[in-house]
Amino acid sequence: MALTIGIVGLPNVGKSTLFNALTRAQVLAANYPFATIEPNVGVVPLPDERLNQLAELFHSEKTVPATVSFVDIAGIVKGASEGEGLGNQFLANIREAEAICQVTRGFHDPDVIHVNGTVDPDDDIETITTELVLADMQSVEKALPRLQKELTNKKVSKEHVAAVEQALKVLEDGRTLYSAAASEKLDLQELKPLQLLTAKPFIYVFNMDDEGLADEALKTRLAESVAPATAVFLDAQFESELVELDEDEATEMLHEAGYDESGLEKLAKAGFGTLGLQTYLTAGPKEARAWTIPIGATAPEAAGVIHTDFQRGFIKAEVISFEDLMEAGSTQAARAAGKARMEGKDYIMKDGDVVEFRSGIPSGGGKK
Repeated sequence: MALTIGIVGLPNVGKSTLFNALTRAQVLAANYPFATIEPNVGVVPLPDERLNQLAELFHSEKTVPATVSFVDIAGIVKGASEGEGLGNQFLANIREAEAICQVTRGFHDPDVIHVNGTVDPDDDIETITTELVLADMQSVEKALPRLQKELTNKKVSKEHVAAVEQALKVLEDGRTLYSAAASEKLDLQELKPLQLLTAKPFIYVFNMDDEGLADEALKTRLAESVAPATAVFLDAQFESELVELDEDEATEMLHEAGYDESGLEKLAKAGFGTLGLQTYLTAGPKEARAWTIPIGATAPEAAGVIHTDFQRGFIKAEVISFEDLMEAGSTQAARAAGKARMEGKDYIMKDGDVVEFRSGIPSGGGKK
């Protein structure tokens, strides 16, 4: 399954610099509003050292990591939902995203103008959130009369219409749908057909300078201000320099800066965590590969990510935890040590399971 995260923010907060770092792409990152005119899409591998170890163990020709797609759109300004700046048109580019990554400026640089004249993360977050709420209100107000008419004709369910009506009340209060879902008992699944922006989970990226990253009190306050959403703190310019280095140089640069992992790795992991995703692994001579599944997925559902035939014809799965496999040194040794388990249709997958599926579909060769 694909994971797509839409990047939003005011102009000149570092969105395109972050995107460049994420994708090693050379999209325009200029010091003026609306430097990004067309949406940029980049596919980023999820860092997973387990794949390299599996590839070495199985003498795999290549590794295929799980991926995260990032969509970078033009900077949003106050009044965008009413046509200010380049208007609301860009929001359509991220409606299909599973999550929203809101990049907020926390760095101070007199050479980089701020569209509102001053650096204020709280105000920036409020501006972007308001524009997304207003955009959703427009979508709901446009759809609701049609849905109410279709309810009369029994073309839609009353639960769906009730959820949309409830959503409108939440938006009119200036709240995001995702944040209000639990307290208002709002069924977000019923809202999915409308692709509403604020019904998606948010990740907040604070683009900081060295001074900001060293200010633990500031980071704690900002993290608390967006809780329970995840906050990621990074320096987009530092990250863009980091990805230009080879692995050893990048590791040395990270350690010199006092970091165990890059901000990009934190962001990719935050995306998986926010959406409740995990990975399981397969390995053989051709490739070692990570597959993305929801937490709580069953073995047949996991098999279906490889091919629908594997889910349809699922018989059983041989499962070895990554740690047990590496400790044993081979699949055969893990079996001999009793670490390999044959699991059935009710098995709930765990992150890091190394799996071989057995299928009754002849075209699938019987197993994967």
